[in-house]
Amino acid sequence: MKKQSGKIKADGKRKEGAKGKKRGRGKKYILILSAGIIVPVLCLFVIYLAGVSYYRNRFLNGTVIDHVDVSGMTIPELEEQIQNYALRVIERQADGTTLEEEIRGSEIGISYGSTEPLQVILQAQNTYLWFLKQDASYETEAFPFYDEAALLERIGALRGFQKEFIKESADAYIADYVEGSGFELVAESQGNRLNRDKTVEVLKAAVDGMEEQVDFDQAGCYEEPEITLEDAKLQETYAKLQNYVNVVITYTFGMEKEVLDGDTIVSWIGVDGDKVTFDRTLAEGYVASLRKKYDTIFRPRKFLTSYGEEVTIDLGDYGWWMNTEQETEELIGMLERGESGERVPVYRQKAASYETPDYGDSYVEINLTAQHLFLYQNGVCVLESDFVSGNPSKGNGTPTGIYGITYKERNATLKGENYRTPVSYWMPFNNNVGMHDATWRSEFGGNIYQTNGSHGCINLPYSIAEQIYHCVEKDTPVICYQLPGTEQAPPAEETVEPQGAEPGAEMETPDSTMADPAAEAGETE
Repeated sequence: MKKQSGKIKADGKRKEGAKGKKRGRGKKYILILSAGIIVPVLCLFVIYLAGVSYYRNRFLNGTVIDHVDVSGMTIPELEEQIQNYALRVIERQADGTTLEEEIRGSEIGISYGSTEPLQVILQAQNTYLWFLKQDASYETEAFPFYDEAALLERIGALRGFQKEFIKESADAYIADYVEGSGFELVAESQGNRLNRDKTVEVLKAAVDGMEEQVDFDQAGCYEEPEITLEDAKLQETYAKLQNYVNVVITYTFGMEKEVLDGDTIVSWIGVDGDKVTFDRTLAEGYVASLRKKYDTIFRPRKFLTSYGEEVTIDLGDYGWWMNTEQETEELIGMLERGESGERVPVYRQKAASYETPDYGDSYVEINLTAQHLFLYQNGVCVLESDFVSGNPSKGNGTPTGIYGITYKERNATLKGENYRTPVSYWMPFNNNVGMHDATWRSEFGGNIYQTNGSHGCINLPYSIAEQIYHCVEKDTPVICYQLPGTEQAPPAEETVEPQGAEPGAEMETPDSTMADPAAEAGETE
């Protein structure tokens, strides 16, 4: 029985020993775990205390004073930084590349006038929260001071303000016309002239903010061209000019043509800003050159008479007569609208043909010497007749020259000083000198005109006047000339006209009353 009891005790001891070992291992784990927590905490606490101590005399992270980031800096370090401050300035050279210069704090006497405002900010910091970014900004009276006169002097010494360094900016413009290619747009040139006021403003702000760099280009310190390629008015003017270059106006004078194109037109153009004008004097000169070349009025002509002899007609107002003033106006208007096309000049008076002769092949030929006339239509003589012209012995001789029918009128009344005489067919061609029927005469031709001639008109038999009336129109040429050697023998008898009955008195003094269209128009050849 005893032995059994002893076994029991022995087993009990063994069980108690196993439990003790387990409790020992648990305590060890707890100690290790505690150490793993406490040590880092202690380290963090030490670091925290160190931070509190470190930032006791330093500005907390995220602190900006007068636009300067002073994070982690002591006041002496901030003062030292001010003393060593340098502003890098980037400038544009004439060729478009850049160079750099520095403005040093020592050159402009930069410093803090008083650090007391800084001390106030430093002492007001909650250093126990040093690990938090403050995001705090302050404006103080401790703003860095500098010698403004010294700064202005240093700015004036920058390369950008030196005369030899400066290249002026230039506006975009329209280059002169080049034959064959027209006008060309030339881009603006930036140049590198600094705007002094803007530059001083930018550099002062940079120094005040203790900035490290200023790029004059980015800061907009340079004088910029006023007009660029994108300028709407410049583009509009360019488009107008290019349109004018493409204008082609063709004048046709019969078989001859005169072409007015861009090469000539551009020489008339004046550009004032965005306003395009045409030189009226040059346009008038061009029109005058056309008039001089193609007008035929007041010019001598060779005329082959029905007698086979040639005479020179150097008087009269028949022919092409351009209205230069009106034509200049209309031509400029056409140019201003940029219109191309065929053009017929504005005329004061037209002739039958642009070719030589200008009177064409339908006309009335009056030989004052022979007192005989011919009517031609399309080159064929369709009528001829004797007549009685003006009395030269009384100063009423019918003028020679080439004229055009002014108008024609049926049943007109011709008036003189002492009479009113009706005629059936009235065809004036030289002021009040004209052709008409003269029923009071029984004879025509010969030398009647020398003693019993009209006051200048061409007196015709009734039937002849009637035929001529129906063949001619306004502007039909009437060619009057003298041709010695073609005189007619006098008729056997002549019915003497009653004194004062000749209705040709409508032109009592032909030489003094005949108008001179050239003088009226102010034109001379």
